[in-house]
Amino acid sequence: MKKAKIYKPNKSAMQSGLGKLDKWVLEFETNDPTKNPLMGWESSNDTYSELRLEFSTKELAINYAKKKKIEFEIIEPKKRKIVKKSYANNFLK
Repeated sequence: MKKAKIYKPNKSAMQSGLGKLDKWVLEFETNDPTKNPLMGWESSNDTYSELRLEFSTKELAINYAKKKKIEFEIIEPKKRKIVKKSYANNFLK
């Protein structure tokens, strides 16, 4: 079976909040993407590269991969460092 990666996606540049970021994603890795000579787009004969499965927890994604005998790699999300700021600090200098 193909190799997959399990990760929690980052927010896009168009998102200001952290909503809808609680899903874990299982994606298959593409071995050899090729460039389409006519349009210049990246393409592949591998249909697994188009498959993207979403799970509510990391454990569900791992159990699915083990049940289907999929070799996987887990990419843990980085912790956000939150710095508390006060509007009043702009005027205290």
